[in-house]
Amino acid sequence: MKQASLFENNQASEPLASRVRPQNLDEFVGQQDLIGQGKILRGMIENDQVSSLIFWGPPGVGKTTLAEIIARQTQSAFLSFSAVDSSISKIKKVMKEAENDRALGQRTLVFVDEIHRFNKAQQDAFLPYVEQGSIILIGATTENPSFEVNSALLSRCRVFVLHELQPSDLVELLHHTLQSPAGFGKQKIEIGDDEIQAIANFADGDARKALNTLEMAVLNSPEKDGTTVITMATLSQLISQKFVLYDKNGEEHYNIISALHKSMRNSDVDAAIYWLSRMLDGGEDPIYIARRLVRFASEDIGLADTNALNVAINVFQACQMIGMPECDVHLVEAVTYLSLAPKSNAVYKARLAAAKDVKATGSEPVPMQIRNAPTKLMKDLGYGKNYQLAHYAEDKLTDMKTMPAKLEGHRYYKPTSQGHESRFKERLEEIQHWHQMHG
Repeated sequence: MKQASLFENNQASEPLASRVRPQNLDEFVGQQDLIGQGKILRGMIENDQVSSLIFWGPPGVGKTTLAEIIARQTQSAFLSFSAVDSSISKIKKVMKEAENDRALGQRTLVFVDEIHRFNKAQQDAFLPYVEQGSIILIGATTENPSFEVNSALLSRCRVFVLHELQPSDLVELLHHTLQSPAGFGKQKIEIGDDEIQAIANFADGDARKALNTLEMAVLNSPEKDGTTVITMATLSQLISQKFVLYDKNGEEHYNIISALHKSMRNSDVDAAIYWLSRMLDGGEDPIYIARRLVRFASEDIGLADTNALNVAINVFQACQMIGMPECDVHLVEAVTYLSLAPKSNAVYKARLAAAKDVKATGSEPVPMQIRNAPTKLMKDLGYGKNYQLAHYAEDKLTDMKTMPAKLEGHRYYKPTSQGHESRFKERLEEIQHWHQMHG
């Protein structure tokens, strides 16, 4: 837990992002759908009607800055907590102090950065004080609060989604930083619009990343007649490689695997290859991807292309044998094949329909005629009686019932006319016609 003054000014040791942090809503860049004139969050702040909030968004979009602006504008004491050093006893002790301060007319805003890293017990420690109104809690998270914040606490907070900043927002921020006395306004810096745009594009919507890149460019660029000259040649050493946003254990993991599946299902081969590359460049386990492709081959292609499963399994085995980075091309091959293959989810739907019947009807008895009878007693009880071996029949079909009596007539597999499945559809129709003629 840290109790901070919002009016400290130790610029000599502060990083650039802290020095130029906006002090009010008019200086804030981006998120105009929330804090623009006439928007809901701005109204709550200006009218001093702020309740407990959760700010959800990617890094560097202003979650902490907004919390500080709210504390400053509402004249609240500002406390910040970190999951690393916030024991439950410490949280409760500070919350008691905040409750006492409230009785004296002092409002306390508690900022919990990365609230998704707080365990259930730590989050629960805030709950009674949020309920009583002893504190205004503002949590910031890069993870979906639906999964990472206790439902009881989440229900007492209003969630605002902050989006990554647009390149135009970052260009505005960089220009302001170059002119601001708190930034580089006291230095002579020469930088062109193309270089500023390159930094904005490289930052991927992250203001902190943009400012850090600018700061590094200033520190590493040569001076000429007292002027720091930033060129594209200097910048190229700082922005040569973008960091790929991909959290293998978080929501982005599930978002991108979903994007891969749905791109393949939609037969969009280029999108599928892109999402696959995002996963690989983000460090995803190739075996995990290959396993998902094996599932896709049956779930979304099935009998429309009977070779799809073979391709997926072959690639799965290739990934096991040689691993990354060599197996990346095998995964691209599989994704390309599966994207372009004809699609059918008839097998998947058949499984769901049968599972629904199993759940609804319970343990229906196996018809006597298709039970195995390895002992004399079982034969005497009628096990296997009237069994008809299809191989002995002229058409290799019999009128013997093999479905439980209560489910007679239920249809699960309903083939499409896609790809090879048209052959299975034709064969099924022949079988169904035969039974109609011999029923």
